[in-house]
Amino acid sequence: MYYGTIKKTDIANGLGVRVSLFVSGCRNHCKGCHNQITWDFKFGNIFTEMTEMEILEALAPSYIDGLTVLGGEPFEEENQEVLAPFLETVKKAFPKKNIWCYTGYLYDKDLLPADGRKHTAFTNRMLACIDVLVDGPYIESQRDLTLNFRGSRNQRIIDLEHNCLMKL
Repeated sequence: MYYGTIKKTDIANGLGVRVSLFVSGCRNHCKGCHNQITWDFKFGNIFTEMTEMEILEALAPSYIDGLTVLGGEPFEEENQEVLAPFLETVKKAFPKKNIWCYTGYLYDKDLLPADGRKHTAFTNRMLACIDVLVDGPYIESQRDLTLNFRGSRNQRIIDLEHNCLMKL
């Protein structure tokens, strides 16, 4: 897996101060996407053990509330295989910090096992680690700059721990 960047003090992609990992690779190609450069699966740097250590170190300070994974698309099959064990490591190292994840896919239609087109052997492991999932493609005609933590009105903020929508 490749990643585009790591933001070590991000306040735009989830509640509180976060470390954000922007993974590379996305097949959604949403019209008006603000991060088109990450559509390329080979954009940026290879995610290595050193990358993992860098993120874990960045998560350590008490003022960091958690990790956000976005992209690109974390739920592309190639990315899930790397992200599942990484997210498990983060959860084990920092059980009191939360994990947010952004996806252009729909939780109930694309990620759940019944007929989920993006469900793989790694999806459940990822979902078990994610506290908050922001789902849905960016739809340019539904763009709304007044929304917190999302770009278009169709996108949902789902509290996976309590299995409910969040109103932020």
